[in-house]
Amino acid sequence: MDRFSFLNAAHTEFFAQLYDQYIENPDSVEPSWRSFFQGFDFGMTTYGEENQTQAPVQQMADYAANAPADCSLVSEKLQKEFNVLKLIEGYRVRGHLFTMTNPVRDRRKSSPSLEIETFDLSSSDLNTVFDAAKILGLQSATLQEIVNHLKSVYCQHIGIEYMYIRNPGVVQWIQDKLSVNANQPSFNSSEKKNILNKLNEAVSFENFLHTKYVGQKRFSLEGGETIIPALDALIEKAAEKGVEQFVMGMAHRGRLNVLANIFGKSTQDIFGEFDGKDYDQEYFDGDVKYHLGLTADKVTASGKKININLAPNPSHLETVGAVIEGITRAKQDRHYADDFSKVLPIAVHGDAAIAGQGLLYEIIQMALLDGYKTGGTIHIVINNQVGFTTNYLDARSSTYCTDIAKVTLSPVLHVNADDAEAVVHAVSFALDYRMKYGRDVFIDLLGYRKYGHNEGDEPRFTQPVLYKLIAKHKNPRDIYADKLLTEGVIDATYVNGLEEAYKAKMEENLEASRKKELTVITPFMQNEWQGFAQVSDDVMLQNVDTSYSKQELTKVASAVSNLPADKKFIKKIEKLINDRKTMFFETDKLDWGMAEHLAYGSLLQEGFDVRISGQDVERGTFSHRHAVVKVEDSEEEVILINNLENKKGQFQIYNSLLSEYGVLGFDYGYALASPKTLTIWEAQFGDFSNGAQIIIDQYISCGEDKWNNQNGIVLLLPHGYEGQGAEHSSARMERYLQLCARQNMYVADCTTPANFFHLLRRQMKTNFRKPLIVFTPKSLLRDPRCVSSIEELATGSFQETIDDVTVDKNEVKTLVFCTGKFYYDITAERETNGRTDVAVVRIEQLFPFPADQIKAIIAKYPNADDYVWAQEEPKNMGAYSFMLMNFDFIKWRLASLKAYSAPAAGSYTRAKRRHADAIRMVFDKNLFR
Repeated sequence: MDRFSFLNAAHTEFFAQLYDQYIENPDSVEPSWRSFFQGFDFGMTTYGEENQTQAPVQQMADYAANAPADCSLVSEKLQKEFNVLKLIEGYRVRGHLFTMTNPVRDRRKSSPSLEIETFDLSSSDLNTVFDAAKILGLQSATLQEIVNHLKSVYCQHIGIEYMYIRNPGVVQWIQDKLSVNANQPSFNSSEKKNILNKLNEAVSFENFLHTKYVGQKRFSLEGGETIIPALDALIEKAAEKGVEQFVMGMAHRGRLNVLANIFGKSTQDIFGEFDGKDYDQEYFDGDVKYHLGLTADKVTASGKKININLAPNPSHLETVGAVIEGITRAKQDRHYADDFSKVLPIAVHGDAAIAGQGLLYEIIQMALLDGYKTGGTIHIVINNQVGFTTNYLDARSSTYCTDIAKVTLSPVLHVNADDAEAVVHAVSFALDYRMKYGRDVFIDLLGYRKYGHNEGDEPRFTQPVLYKLIAKHKNPRDIYADKLLTEGVIDATYVNGLEEAYKAKMEENLEASRKKELTVITPFMQNEWQGFAQVSDDVMLQNVDTSYSKQELTKVASAVSNLPADKKFIKKIEKLINDRKTMFFETDKLDWGMAEHLAYGSLLQEGFDVRISGQDVERGTFSHRHAVVKVEDSEEEVILINNLENKKGQFQIYNSLLSEYGVLGFDYGYALASPKTLTIWEAQFGDFSNGAQIIIDQYISCGEDKWNNQNGIVLLLPHGYEGQGAEHSSARMERYLQLCARQNMYVADCTTPANFFHLLRRQMKTNFRKPLIVFTPKSLLRDPRCVSSIEELATGSFQETIDDVTVDKNEVKTLVFCTGKFYYDITAERETNGRTDVAVVRIEQLFPFPADQIKAIIAKYPNADDYVWAQEEPKNMGAYSFMLMNFDFIKWRLASLKAYSAPAAGSYTRAKRRHADAIRMVFDKNLFR
């Protein structure tokens, strides 16, 4: 390798400064440098014409790189200056590999080392003064002083990765920041005592629970207690910098400690949860104590009022990371649209989870996207060096669990969790970086886990050597107390006094807690939900007035059916938009897309916000929406609905990254924090939603039951059997219906644009919020039979069921019930066959099941004796099993495909034949029996 090749990419600012100094006064620079610059000038004068396009500093690097080994202009001293520069570069790039960051065992060895010999230097150079020290912010210094400085900055209890960042200004800012006090903590006595106090709270809390609730799961923080003073410092310092709200997500490890000692949750309530008491509300089933969330308003030590939120989460690690980003963005959009820095998301990870869960990649890819960015998240990893029973060497291929940070070129600080001051110092650096650049930053808090995965587990089964070391290891509080005792900051009785006072308070609260019979769970983020009520399914089935005046609808129609006259669009867009105008102002036949736009516009006029996100939602998978249109020559984006006059709400629509899990988690969080926003996530095809199954199972279906949280998220899932194969036919209706119970959500499959219009409006017009799952059409988007009139939008309301108004009810012998697109297939066959004895009733809302309405419809058909549930899905899919449980007040038969493992056949011919067979079964009770 060439001796000076490293100069091609590094230290250009250093060269520039020295060269400028040389140009101004050649005698002011060291003789070796003067000789180098003289040779450079000579070379440029004689041979430099061919390099005129290069910057002088780059030319200088090239000159140094190509200088012959025996060039007299490059003295031995100057060559050693370059070697010192390589040494500095080595520490900056690889110093994190040689830190003292592991509190319980030696770290893995890395090669090559950072010994000076690696850089063609020797011990005889240690007392030589080098100008290269200036790039460290020092004056000219000896090699020994340079090495000492580099070790202090890069190789003590904090290791930092940042040299992959491509913005030189950011790199320089980090280097300047690290140079302050050689990257060593500097706290006064008062600050040190505060750190010790928070450490004592962390340690004492765990000790108390360990003695009072022996063997109970609490997922102890022991081994990572320094996160408590770190979070305390982070919140205090952030408030000083103008942050007003904090949104935090974390898994179960250490959660109770954080709730008690950061969020101020009453330990009386925590003890009540440990004692297993029942809840004070019958409809609420609750969750284990280490999954619950909390919102608190606090006043910082300096008097700043802040709002802090810890989101509830399931056992599925890292899911809450997506949710808190959505919560944060909702708060930013609603309260701080001009300054996202006012809301700070903090994501606390486990080492095994951040390395192993692919969701993290999805979340981090959102960090700089317009629809999902939150102005930078501070990520803190509680690194136990083990995941459940799995050693870290078996848990990842990467060097660090935090290597995902490199996706967004985010700096990473690796910190010894036994060094409380280093941890607080690192958090302060992370906060400064986030506030300045609005980007993510990661802290890898390297500690250990005192017990097994939970307190009843035996870790020595799988890590006997590690746990021998941990058994002998002092806790971080005692380590820090010894340090402060040595420094004279505290005396020998200080810690004992802190511990006794904390323990006495805990004893008092334990006694008070055991006098209470029930546990009270406070809903998370209740401050955002003033005026909303929790309701039962009978309220959910009550009629809601969703009508909207023709006059106001006309204003919306005008806005979305007129392109700007001064901009040029492709012919197809011009036709599409003109078709909107025709259907509203001439034919009075509104299609699905137009009804959807009218619903959004009406809500915007009433002061609600609308947010739509998902893959390709701006245009729509099936090209029906075109909420955003592009100018032909510039691709400028035009959102026609924003031309709506006097709209009071904000309309936002974003094509998402190719993610279901992360994006739906984000949008769920958004809806959780913004109940007055119609928050919609649309799947590209309905079956793709299973990529987000964890969010659906653990949050959407049961978040209210577990955590007392309402949520109005809307899922639009394209569904329908149209010969597109196994992956593009079914939105897996059966899975959602299986999750339905105890007024937890709405599930609908509409057949008219008008009913979809009223369904979307109903979602906002109630004084409660429930998730809404809608199976949306594909071919019906352009089916001339699937249209509605303006009158149906203006004066109607959502219909849970739609009776058949085309038949003489006295003639009907067969009464068919179905949902969605299959209605049109059945009625087309009825018309072809002239079957006037068959009526087809549409169940537009499957849950809550409108049983009373269905009974009333049945009573209108006095001569019917053949009742049918018809579905296009196979027997083991669709709504069949749901109907068996809920549609049990009459005897009926099934018309469907037989059971299959795949939702649909890949062969178009076979799929068409099966579909026709299911339709034939509707009209012939003896078919295929």
